[in-house]
Amino acid sequence: MAENIFQKVGIFLKHEHEIAVNIGINLSKWLLQNSKDVFAENEISSTLNLGKFSRKEIASKIDLAIVLGGDGTFLSVARLVMDRNIPIIGVNLGSLGFLTEVTLEEMFDTLTDIFNGNYIISERMMLKTTLHRDNKKMNEYTVLNDVVINKGALARIITLKTSVNNEYLTTYRADGMIISTPTGSTAYSLSAGGPIVYPNLNSIIITPICPHTLTHRPIVVSGNDSIEIMLNSIDSDVLITLDGQLGFPLKNNDIIKVEKSSKKTFVLKSPKKGYFEVLRNKLKWGIF
Repeated sequence: MAENIFQKVGIFLKHEHEIAVNIGINLSKWLLQNSKDVFAENEISSTLNLGKFSRKEIASKIDLAIVLGGDGTFLSVARLVMDRNIPIIGVNLGSLGFLTEVTLEEMFDTLTDIFNGNYIISERMMLKTTLHRDNKKMNEYTVLNDVVINKGALARIITLKTSVNNEYLTTYRADGMIISTPTGSTAYSLSAGGPIVYPNLNSIIITPICPHTLTHRPIVVSGNDSIEIMLNSIDSDVLITLDGQLGFPLKNNDIIKVEKSSKKTFVLKSPKKGYFEVLRNKLKWGIF
């Protein structure tokens, strides 16, 4: 690819994370020295006199997003830039993070490679989630990782009647259910016993949480399939959570429809580090 294709760079981080802010200031100085246009919020922009912009304004101006932090910050930025197909590179600042896979030590070398055109872009599918209540469409959301239906701490086991492409699959009696993308397979779904799915595959993972029937196991379906779940619960304490960041209560007989979104997330990666290397390092495989 052509050199210097990324000219307008946005930096995203948690403002209460002092270490991230200091790294962001140093990164901004480095980018400016490399003739890049830098867009950042609050402490960084005021320290370097970059101009004052909101996150939404930054997303409208950039052609590359750099995330300093963990997967939670990455997920929020993915939703922020998805309408403009802005590629994202995630720099990990100490958490487990499968999305923020560049280490702090690798950051400047990796960015140098990227600005010289030495990179690959990994396209990640996203999920469109629609809530229907009393035969009315209530809300629609787009997620990169997962959609989670979960009972509250004191609620009884819930019943989830599940269909795929209008064909009845089964009725789960469980603590909840996770519907995830391949990217989200290494998040909550993995903790609940779901499989690790290569992130570029076109598939959706259905993972029950602590099912009452032990033969109810996770299942992987095509990314082109449409999944529909009807909640049957006499308890009111049932929640839906989207990418672990947005959430609201569900009511009995609510219907949640999950299918592939037309939107995608574009993850920028160095060709020097493959997915399996990241997987080995994050999960400590081969360490005895």
